[in-house]
Amino acid sequence: MGERLTGYTHDGLRFDVRDAGPLDGPTLVALHGFPQTSASWHAVTPPLTAAGLRVLAPDQRGYSPGARPREVSAYALPALVDDVLALADAAGAERVDLLGHDWGGAVAWAVAARHPERVRTLTVVSTPHPAALVAALPHGQALRSWYMAAFQLPWLPERVLGGPRSGRRLLEAMSTPRPDEVQAFLADRGAARGALAWYRAAFRSGLRGGGEPIGVVRVPTTYVWSDADPALGRWAAEHTGERVDADYRFVVLEGVSHWVPEERPAELAALVLDRVRRVP
Repeated sequence: MGERLTGYTHDGLRFDVRDAGPLDGPTLVALHGFPQTSASWHAVTPPLTAAGLRVLAPDQRGYSPGARPREVSAYALPALVDDVLALADAAGAERVDLLGHDWGGAVAWAVAARHPERVRTLTVVSTPHPAALVAALPHGQALRSWYMAAFQLPWLPERVLGGPRSGRRLLEAMSTPRPDEVQAFLADRGAARGALAWYRAAFRSGLRGGGEPIGVVRVPTTYVWSDADPALGRWAAEHTGERVDADYRFVVLEGVSHWVPEERPAELAALVLDRVRRVP
């Protein structure tokens, strides 16, 4: 079944959603990261829908044109979590299978930890459990996360990311898939400001998620990490399992960068389906 472009409203905002697969199938919500949109799931979705899943991939807060509040506080993790729950409600899904990459992975961890009754299974790509990420800072993660501090500067990061030359060079240095498409997206100052607001809100809360630590996850979980990821190191990846009190699988993809959904879409889809099928 082909992809449908739809949307939903929450908190006075309008979110765009890519909706694919049978409308009556089990619902999987796929959450993208920075600096991407729901398009990052383009190659992962077909195997999932072929297996009977309905895949909902929203352009999250700051990325959807109708969901770009100016206040940094509007991007605190509790608001991002509520956006996901509102999408599940709009789809009529009491429980969802949850998939997240990069920042979408951080939101997915928080949804599963704080609302386990709404999450059937969890698959997170690249992003370790936030508590493990914070614990990893003195183990080399602080150096890997230098850009988070740089993104706290006012207006300059937006100008660099949105510039046709500077933005393109930065995205190429990050090996971002489809750099032309991403740069065109970030050339919209509102889009760049919204995407960066995630980092600014997290920095203000000390990476704790709205002032409260993100607790233990008690839903069946698969965590996928790649050993060539320059931003997220091995220490946090290997200690993430300590924050999951349920069936847990840790998968390491060798020689793969941070952009797992684009580099290994078929393998990632197979891992998602394996997780989904393990739960009756």
